[in-house]
Amino acid sequence: MRIAVKLTSVGMLAVLAGCSSLNPFASKPAPRNPPAALEQFQQTMAVQTAWSTSVGSAANFVFTPAVVSGSAFVAAADGTLARIDAASGRTDWRINAGAPLTAGVGSDGTTIAVGAEKGVLLAFNADGKLRWKAQVSSEILSAPAVGQNLVIVRSVDNRIAAFDAESGSRRWIAQRPTPPLTLRTAPGITIDGSNAYVAMPGGRLLALALTNGGPRWEAAVGDPRGTTELERIADLSGSPVVAGQDVCAVAYQGRVACFNAVTGAPRWGKELSSDVGLGLDERYVFAADERGTVTAFSRDSGSGAWRTAKLANRGLSAPVVLGRAVAVGDNQGYIHFLSREDGAMLARISTDGSQVTAAVPVTSTRAIFQTKAGTVVALAAE
Repeated sequence: MRIAVKLTSVGMLAVLAGCSSLNPFASKPAPRNPPAALEQFQQTMAVQTAWSTSVGSAANFVFTPAVVSGSAFVAAADGTLARIDAASGRTDWRINAGAPLTAGVGSDGTTIAVGAEKGVLLAFNADGKLRWKAQVSSEILSAPAVGQNLVIVRSVDNRIAAFDAESGSRRWIAQRPTPPLTLRTAPGITIDGSNAYVAMPGGRLLALALTNGGPRWEAAVGDPRGTTELERIADLSGSPVVAGQDVCAVAYQGRVACFNAVTGAPRWGKELSSDVGLGLDERYVFAADERGTVTAFSRDSGSGAWRTAKLANRGLSAPVVLGRAVAVGDNQGYIHFLSREDGAMLARISTDGSQVTAAVPVTSTRAIFQTKAGTVVALAAE
């Protein structure tokens, strides 16, 4: 498992790990699952860097750009928050949020929201001026969702709170049980129509009414199984993806599944374990599992269209559709472009050598990627 897990025995693990550092000449063991070597291939798709900039390191957190109305809003752990023209890469403004950040960014183009340390939620206007701040019940690891005049955030104690985007007053709060052990990751929230779709620990996908936070429906994507708490982790990964009448999600040690967005009725589900989210187009749902296998499922039936393990153990990011390809980043800073039709490798481009953690589509042929070291790059495909 390549992402951190909350454990009550962290202190003991640290002591044990420290013992090995007493011998400076001790050789490091070879990785149990070494990353697949990058195969040489004939590039058949043109990919160009439209622009690139640096926003700052993500440290131990995950930051996702928010792209709205031609602007990309990006953030970093040191408190940096910036608005960038998505077409040209011009920085319109760059500020310090006034506190170290733990999650971001959410925006509807008018309100920009980020999570700060100690569970503080910060909201800025389109010019980068602080509009309000609010305190939530615990640490924020997931990017806030902004829409329908609301800022919605989930804290690690599994409370979902909605705030008025203009005033910061709390509109409603929803509480769900927290499993004994959860992944320290950033399951997201997607606002669509009159609902907020929330990826939850314990493998649950929750649809809440935006008006009052009442549950519309709840469905199981991953069912906790196994004899130990570690084996029973089945947290949802990434943000739910909504398209038409479908909402799809994926769970660690669970499934990839699609549901009717209105009723929650299951459409299909397939066994798969992923610690990142999904990509989706009009025909396929794309998933990268924890072992680096990328699979395309039929959006209608869930049947497998293709699968490739050429990027095994490379710590892949959530897939994003770009032109005639589906793109995934890896933990060495490469972005790989696979054919949407059969998974063949079409192109590859390198960034800064650090893990590619997020990708957001801008248009059908352009996407913005962010790395752990803080590089933000816009790539354009043919």
